Amino acid sequence: METVIRGLVLYVFLMIIFRISGKRTLYEATVFDFVLLLIIAETAEQALVGDDHSMINSFVLIITLLLADISLSLLKQKYKAFGKVLDGVPVIILDDGKVLHDRLKKVRVDEADILESARALRGLERLDQIKYAILEKDGKITIVPKEPEQQPIEKV
Repeated sequence: METVIRGLVLYVFLMIIFRISGKRTLYEATVFDFVLLLIIAETAEQALVGDDHSMINSFVLIITLLLADISLSLLKQKYKAFGKVLDGVPVIILDDGKVLHDRLKKVRVDEADILESARALRGLERLDQIKYAILEKDGKITIVPKEPEQQPIEKV
């Protein structure tokens, strides 16, 4: 029973930590982030199994973690508000070419991230070419370009 409790406590703790760390952390992992994730995994493994390295203990932990994940998925389906708290919601970070600095600060994204997504996804080079930039739940930035202005057709 101790194994199940350890697994659930660590699962909830890691979920909270990754939720606090922000959306961009997992989407754009650097080499440092990857190394940190490996260290966290090793530390978590030690916390989970303690001195019991048996196969049965490993199986119990795997089943516990999968059941916890499935349970949270079912709760998110049943209670939409729970899903919003757990996964977050999309956030508009640029509106009609104007950067919303308070939101950028809150989600720890900068203008360079917006421009990088704009170049990669839409070939846009300037913020004033963007109608909306939206930080999605998974950490990706969606770019909605402004409509190209219609040039009057000259009659010859």
